[in-house]
Amino acid sequence: MQASYLSQLILPMALFSIMLGVGMTLTRSDFMRLWQAPGVVLLGVAAQLLLLPLLGALVLWWADLPPLLAVGLMILTFAPGGATSNMLTLLARGDTALSITLTAVTSLVTPFTLPLLTLLALHFYGLTGELPQFPVLGTIMKVMLVTLLPVALGMLMAGFKPDWCAWMIKPVKICSLVFMIAIVTAIVRANWAQLPDLIGQVGPVALLLAVCALLTGYLLARLARLSEERRITLAIEVGIQNAGTALLVTGGLLQSAEMSASALIYGVVMQVPALMILGWRNRDLVLQPVRAGQG
Repeated sequence: MQASYLSQLILPMALFSIMLGVGMTLTRSDFMRLWQAPGVVLLGVAAQLLLLPLLGALVLWWADLPPLLAVGLMILTFAPGGATSNMLTLLARGDTALSITLTAVTSLVTPFTLPLLTLLALHFYGLTGELPQFPVLGTIMKVMLVTLLPVALGMLMAGFKPDWCAWMIKPVKICSLVFMIAIVTAIVRANWAQLPDLIGQVGPVALLLAVCALLTGYLLARLARLSEERRITLAIEVGIQNAGTALLVTGGLLQSAEMSASALIYGVVMQVPALMILGWRNRDLVLQPVRAGQG
């Protein structure tokens, strides 16, 4: 993706809006759960920040994708899910409080881990000489400005003006959606000629990675003997990533259309197994009217 107002201005604005909305939904109690149930929270954070990148590296080693496409997917594994995973957890009848707590904690950590892991991935795939210089400290500052700062502002606003924030959440979400549609449109246009090939290359690998991530989160929670609600929560938290943050790095900082397309494809494909979980968890709502009709 060429450096433009879309990647340099609209994308940061989109992510800022998304994270502002996340901040408006967080409270101090979300962070306090780290002390109330430290084992569960630390397990979830470790699964998102450590286990998922290792799983991504394993899947991509097996798939042998071209370096730009592989790094695009890897960068997405470095960006834990935010508001989307919270919403899906709610709809799947998981532990929404745990999901929000994990979002709160990872929002503090990701600005530091994502740039470092991205630099490591670029070195591993030999791309440091092919792309714009990737300054780690500068990237940390930029990611903090569009993630940590809006989360903090959102929490402050919710603390001092809760009624106003409750009214503002919907417009903020609409602005975020409009911005993201503009970014997605720009990525699709930049890759229009190669899009069928990109989908053919990245799509199956992204689906495999998403399914493996969801299963890993669920099985890890099962091994830890967590409740079914928390198993579902960890499955979604590990499998659903923050595509907006990944696109900020691939498009806004590295200015790579191929990386952005790869991250975007995963961002779409990961919803498929997540929706299947939603259907399974809410199957009783579908079966009840059928049973009532049979009775």
